[in-house]
Amino acid sequence: MPHFDMPLDELRRYRPELTEPEDFDAFWEKTLSAAREHDLDARFVPVDAHLSTVDVFDVTFAGFGGHPVKGWLILPAGTSEPLPAVVEYIGYGGGRGLPHERLLWSAAGFAHFLMDTRGQGIGGSGGDTPDPVGSGPAYPGYMTRGIEDPHEYYYRRVFTDGVRAVEAARAHPLVDASRVAAVGGSQGGGITLAVGGLVPDLAAIAVDVPFLCDFPRSTTITERPPYREIALYMKAKRGSEEQVFRTLSYFDGVHFAARGTAPALFSAALEDMTCPPSTVFAAHNAYAGSERSMEVYAFNDHEGGGPYQQGVQLRWVPEHLKG
Repeated sequence: MPHFDMPLDELRRYRPELTEPEDFDAFWEKTLSAAREHDLDARFVPVDAHLSTVDVFDVTFAGFGGHPVKGWLILPAGTSEPLPAVVEYIGYGGGRGLPHERLLWSAAGFAHFLMDTRGQGIGGSGGDTPDPVGSGPAYPGYMTRGIEDPHEYYYRRVFTDGVRAVEAARAHPLVDASRVAAVGGSQGGGITLAVGGLVPDLAAIAVDVPFLCDFPRSTTITERPPYREIALYMKAKRGSEEQVFRTLSYFDGVHFAARGTAPALFSAALEDMTCPPSTVFAAHNAYAGSERSMEVYAFNDHEGGGPYQQGVQLRWVPEHLKG
C-alpha cells in the first residue's frame, strides 16, 4: 500500500483549524463531577489464573453513571510494596480478555490495570462490561451511538470510565498513586489522550496510532471503519452534518491533547488507512506538554510498530515511572 496522506515534513507541521466548543472544559468538569457523585466502589477479587509469576485481581469499579466497569489488575507475584502502575485502554471492538493475554507490563515490574470497554468485546478478546445506556438510531458499531447530542454520545461514557479507571488503580494499596502512566493503541490511544487531558497529574502517557482524532479530516480521508461508520450515518441521515461534527468536537483527541501536560510518547504509521497519519500528527502537534516525541513507521498500516513499539515503550515508560 503506498503512502496516501501528506509527506512527512508536512505531517510534522500539520495543525488543523478545528472548532472547539466554548464550553468544552465546563462540559467535562460537569461530566466528571456527576460521575464522582457515585462511590468509586473499587473491588479487587483475587483470581487463580494458573500463572506463577503474577497475582491477578478481577476488578469492578463505578464508571459513568455509577455503572459497573470491569478490568484486571495484574501484579508481579508476591508484591508487598506499592509499585508504579500502567493503566491500559483497549482497541476498538476488544474487551479485557483473559489475564494471560496481557502480561507485558507486569513482566516489566509494574502494576498493570487493564480497563474493559463498555459494550465491546466481540471483535477480539471477550469483554465483560455492558453499556446499559440506549441511544437513538445509529449505524452498526459504536461510533454513532447518541451522536446528535454530546450528552448522549457513547464516548462520553467511555472517556469517563477511563478517568475512573485511573482513580480505581490508585485506590489499590499496592499501587503508587503518584506514579501512574496511561497507555493504549488505536481506540485505546484515543482514550489515553482523553484521560491525559482530563487527569492533570499522570506521570506519562504512551499513545499508539490513536483513533478519535481530527474528526473532520478522518471521516473524509479514509473509507475504512470505524471512521466510515460516521460517514455512512450522515449519508443516510442527510442534513445531520453540522450537529454530528458539533457533538464530535467534544470528543476530539486534538482538543484533549491541547490540555495534556504529562510526558507523551506517540507513534504513527504512514500507510495507516484506519487512523490516517495526519490525524495522529494533528494530536501530537497540538500536545501541550513540554516533553513529547513521535515514533514513525514509514511502511506500516494500522499495526504500526507492533512489538517494536512495545520495545520503545519498555525503554521509555520506566524512565518516567521509576524516577
